Amino acid sequence: MSSTLKIYTLAVLSFLVGTSEYIIAGILDKIAESTGVTLVTAGQLITIFSLSYAFGTPIVMALTARMERRKLLLYALTLFVISNVLAYMLTGYELLIASRILMGISAGVTVVASLTIATKVALPGKEGSAIAAVLMGFTASLILGVPIGRVISSAYEWKAIFGGIGLVGLLALFIIAITIPRMAAEAPVPLRSQLALLKQPKMLIGLSVSFFWIVGYSIFYSYISPFLLTVTGMSDKTLSITLFAVGIASLIGSKFGGFGTDKWGIHRTLIGGLSLNVAALLLIMLFAQSPVILISVLVIWSCSTWSPGPPQQLHLIRLAPESSGIMLSLNNSTIQLAMAAGAGIGGAAVEQISLSSVTWVAAVGTAFAVGAVFLSRRYDRSTSSQALGGQSIINS
Repeated sequence: MSSTLKIYTLAVLSFLVGTSEYIIAGILDKIAESTGVTLVTAGQLITIFSLSYAFGTPIVMALTARMERRKLLLYALTLFVISNVLAYMLTGYELLIASRILMGISAGVTVVASLTIATKVALPGKEGSAIAAVLMGFTASLILGVPIGRVISSAYEWKAIFGGIGLVGLLALFIIAITIPRMAAEAPVPLRSQLALLKQPKMLIGLSVSFFWIVGYSIFYSYISPFLLTVTGMSDKTLSITLFAVGIASLIGSKFGGFGTDKWGIHRTLIGGLSLNVAALLLIMLFAQSPVILISVLVIWSCSTWSPGPPQQLHLIRLAPESSGIMLSLNNSTIQLAMAAGAGIGGAAVEQISLSSVTWVAAVGTAFAVGAVFLSRRYDRSTSSQALGGQSIINS
């Protein structure tokens, strides 16, 4: 098998992992109905997955640092397949929680191992493209996985989605076992070395942008299906089409974020995208009962939601160019923690206020991200000025 096909096989894994994470938002109402729990309780399945991903992945990666990478991927993928089969077969909300914990940990390790292997099997000079291809699987899960999952859950029981993910994962397991060669383990990076970066204010401020940005996203997206079904009054068919449009818009937004970063710079692109995000959320609140207008606003919201991706990644790399891998790993954990926090805050808003309140609560969370960008820009300028001043003294 060529290196390109190997990389795309890893991208399929990324798609499966992304679908297993995001799909809950697309079928939240069906899970709540079949398990006999409230929407808020069902929404905590997102929180549980994200917390397991955020805390479990770095711990497992640290403990298995000396393990051969192909073996680690096969073990993680096996556990991922088992967790999806459990979600398909087991009944009851409590057992579903257990499967989501296993799913979150195995998903995180699968993604990290896939990214590592992708750089090893890529052709010389194509490592960046290999990483982008694997990460594109995550984006594709938003575009295709969630709306397709909604269609499947409408035609069959929602558990069939996890059964399907398990079957495809099993097929991928055999393909990887046959085609991916053995690879040496990387030098272990102790957890304390990863956490040491958090002692620096500029790192905390930079990561806070990711945290509040994703918190705002998760507050609304975790409850987007019941919001559109109940508040807007959409049909199942219209909801599936809308989720597909939102997914396509997320890809366009990510591409535009890369373009904007090159043309206008990191901070301007971040401020522009996040500010538009806040405005779109407020418009969603205003036009919640006007489906035609609302779909257009949702597309704008999705574009603006994912436009900060490229500039934020570049921003974090520039904050610690000598530790870019660790910084991006911390950012990945931050994003998962934000997903969990957002789902929890959204659930509290639904329970204590109303389902429609998730829009303006999400806008408040995203507004904090805008403030964090301004603070980060100010800190960067201050640090640069001090560095230039110190250099002038040395030169004199």
